[in-house]
Amino acid sequence: MKKRIIVIVGGVAGGASAATRARRMNEEAEIILIEKDDHVSFANCGLPYHIGGEIEERSKLLVATPEFLSKRFKIDVRVAQEVKSIDREKKRVVVEHRGSGDTYELGFDKLILSPGASPIIPAVEGIRSNNVLTLRNLEDMDRIKALVDSGSVKKAVVIGSGFIGLEMVEQLVHRGVATSLVELQDYVLPMMDPEMTEPIAAELAKRGVVLYLGRAADSFETDGAGTAKAVVLTDGERLEGDLFIMGIGVRSNSKLASDAGLEIGSSGAIVTNSYMQTTDPDIYAVGDAVEYTYGPTGETARIAMAGPANRAGRLAGQHAAVDQAEPMQPVYGTAIVRVFDVTAGFTGLTASLAARLQIEAKHSTVVAKNHAGYFPGSEMMTLKLTYSPDDGRILGCQAVGGSGCDKRLDVVATAMHFGGDVRRLAGVDLAYAPPFGSAKDPVHLAAFVACNQLDGFEAFCDPSENLSGRKVLDVRTAAEVQAKPFAGVDGVVHIPVDDLRDRIAELGDPDEGEPWVITCAVGIRGHIASRILVQHGYRVQNLSGGATVRQRAWNATQSR
Repeated sequence: MKKRIIVIVGGVAGGASAATRARRMNEEAEIILIEKDDHVSFANCGLPYHIGGEIEERSKLLVATPEFLSKRFKIDVRVAQEVKSIDREKKRVVVEHRGSGDTYELGFDKLILSPGASPIIPAVEGIRSNNVLTLRNLEDMDRIKALVDSGSVKKAVVIGSGFIGLEMVEQLVHRGVATSLVELQDYVLPMMDPEMTEPIAAELAKRGVVLYLGRAADSFETDGAGTAKAVVLTDGERLEGDLFIMGIGVRSNSKLASDAGLEIGSSGAIVTNSYMQTTDPDIYAVGDAVEYTYGPTGETARIAMAGPANRAGRLAGQHAAVDQAEPMQPVYGTAIVRVFDVTAGFTGLTASLAARLQIEAKHSTVVAKNHAGYFPGSEMMTLKLTYSPDDGRILGCQAVGGSGCDKRLDVVATAMHFGGDVRRLAGVDLAYAPPFGSAKDPVHLAAFVACNQLDGFEAFCDPSENLSGRKVLDVRTAAEVQAKPFAGVDGVVHIPVDDLRDRIAELGDPDEGEPWVITCAVGIRGHIASRILVQHGYRVQNLSGGATVRQRAWNATQSR
């Protein structure tokens, strides 16, 4: 094999994975990795946890040092250097030393771009203040941690309630900092459906975090030293603080590729094929700067996550080294976050995203325990499964609750990866013992509900639907109804499910009016009641997730 020069632009997940895979596949290649920052490979997902003290040693975040990559993999690592331009015809790049500004040219046979993404920083007054910070690399982490460690930060404002924002809120509270959270949308973690994020909002409130929803930062008030003293929100409210964290999203670093004439997609990220080759077959791109095939739709999308970046880097490195590799598999955007004692995550399409993309979808919602209820320590979780009404193909899943949410999301993500539908999911053989799960796992229950809907055995009502004027039957016990009345509807009829057969005449003529909406606590007794009533000629809809999820949806509506 002819010796080839492989130049990699950018490290961390995509670039470092590409470099090491290329070496493992081609011992003779000359591999040069150029990183503009001081650290070539670090665990950026762990940054908030070092600020909060859960990861005590900073060195634990350094995945691979230049010395390690050089000694073990014979990779020429050049940090604090930046590739400024690409000459595709001559197959050369211009590299600049960050400190001196000196430049040099470097030839390549294969070029792999892993420039990552940069935090979005809106053009508002005062945002360049020395205590208005973002968290993207180790230098950002060091600045934030130094401020918190100094004891000068008593109040903090986090702007943006995505994953980084929520993780920073959690860690700042752990450090004893009074923290507020600002979110432009009407609910936290807006990548998920509103009723699925209500447990997060409740947990934040329980921990003393003040939420400012439906608002954004309009400006920062600063002193003469360039320090922000307060953020003014778009509704005029003023929040004082000693530290302000911007976490409103990231933008792909695609300018280098664009300037070289490589195709850029509608998302602003670099277009690649299934081997991560750009429109120039000798130039690859991986990581947060590229578009991947999005599994649920088959279209391309920018998905800025570490898992896909690692996998894309690995196969691009191999293909650049030996001209062959397995193609990149579709990405489903599987993600998860811990917010104190609540876990939330998703994979694939949410119901709200499906609606925005005009994709016809149905969903099933179940509230169940993470393992056998009779075994000590069980915790509740809510699963919301999204699927195609035509063939039952799984389109996505959301989970929120305590322990075990990650396990269920991974099961569904795996099923989607292999083209699964809700019928196959209903029959999947999962590990069961009382400390770990239930014979009917929450995954099974969500699939059972979906199958009932597909087969026409049961119709469902969305928990966020306006039920004013609708006939609602609550089949919980009297004590349950008194403790937690049904949200948002007057005149609810109450008949406990165990009395329903004897009192069915109280519901009147089965042929009159709209269908009855049946509710219980979480939907199980509602299902039983629905089956009784349907077989007595009534038209009914079971409220998805019961009164529990209805209350969350109602709370989300009231916060708008």
